[in-house]
Amino acid sequence: MTLGGINLARLTTPGVIHYACGCMARWQPDARGKLQRAALTLYGERGFDDTTVEEIAERAGLTKRTFFRYFADKREVLFAGAEALEEQFVTEVDAAPESATPFDVVSSALYAVASTFEERREFAAYRQQIITANPALEERELIKLAKLAGAVADALRRRGVREPSATLTAEAAVTVFRVAFARWVDPANSSDLQGLIRESLDELRAMTAA
Repeated sequence: MTLGGINLARLTTPGVIHYACGCMARWQPDARGKLQRAALTLYGERGFDDTTVEEIAERAGLTKRTFFRYFADKREVLFAGAEALEEQFVTEVDAAPESATPFDVVSSALYAVASTFEERREFAAYRQQIITANPALEERELIKLAKLAGAVADALRRRGVREPSATLTAEAAVTVFRVAFARWVDPANSSDLQGLIRESLDELRAMTAA
């Protein structure tokens, strides 16, 4: 099915959770991906507010119980990758050379994070269409980004960066990511996310140097 110019059947959704336990046979293969594709399809057909968890599970050929094994609620289908993004960003900050400046630390982290997004471009673009059409989802996205900025600031403080530099650098990094991401998922865009992040960082440097 094609919605908004995107073929949902071909969407590459965020990675499937693998469970190393004796009950693995009870888990449906690619259940997470099936639920995400079903949810996105229904959100496009009916709108987010008019889609229920039961309908998502039924469209995916799974049970409501299976849905809740992967997602806390229907909103988390769209935001399930936030924790992984935060973890990766913080890991990159923690691993940066001690001699790196705060700006260089977050710049390197941004490039590393961006490299993991390219294969999920269609999913990200359609997901953003759903979020943009719903003010409550937009607000939730801003909350997730604020949490990310807080985690990055904490990581910078662990490196010895003082306030207000830690918070200012973290907020700037997340803003760069948000602006570059919005450009990246624009249907008219042909640049990769790393290139757009580089452009935004260069613009930020130019503005602060003026």
